Amino acid sequence: MEMEHINENTIRVLIGNEDLADRGITFLDLLGNHREIESFFYSILEEVDVEDEFKSSEAVTFQVLPKKDGLELFISKNMSQEEFNKAADALELESGDFDQLMQQQILSSTKSYGGKDDVERVRVFALDSFENLIELANYHFLDDAWCDLYQFNGQYYLLVFFDPEYFGDFAVTDIISEVLEYTHSTTVSPEVLDEYGKMLMRQDAIETTRNYFK
Repeated sequence: MEMEHINENTIRVLIGNEDLADRGITFLDLLGNHREIESFFYSILEEVDVEDEFKSSEAVTFQVLPKKDGLELFISKNMSQEEFNKAADALELESGDFDQLMQQQILSSTKSYGGKDDVERVRVFALDSFENLIELANYHFLDDAWCDLYQFNGQYYLLVFFDPEYFGDFAVTDIISEVLEYTHSTTVSPEVLDEYGKMLMRQDAIETTRNYFK
């Protein structure tokens, strides 16, 4: 992790993927759990703000730019909303874009999988009806997977990302076989769903369905 003072009000912190791993944090944690995000950012602030210049201020803001090899975090103190918006624009990161950018990075980082010797880490499954998703939610083999539910051309699609940190190749193969008992394969790609589909549930589609449609 690298840190530098941009000015008296802003600290720039470069957090590599190895730094995230050392802290037991994954992109999925930051993407799906806003409490986890806040806790993580303040833990970084504790490390870099050795003289308590920022923690003692009335307002601290965080701006994040996902990078291929990690995150770029800007920590600022006592910024007005106008100053915050200008800084966010300068970083090409508007409020609310963090989840989308992180998801895009996850999808792009998995494109190397799926060759002859690797299982696919991102899979799209077609559902004949919503009842199929309810049936699938009765089981727990997708609990640690990232699951988005989309609707596209009048049909439901489940996009699943198998994080290699939690799923080995053999486990993914077995789980895909289980999922295909309630879904079927499709040629619709994640990029098509992201561009043209309507997202109905983000990340926790299985758990959300289980909680509301038991």
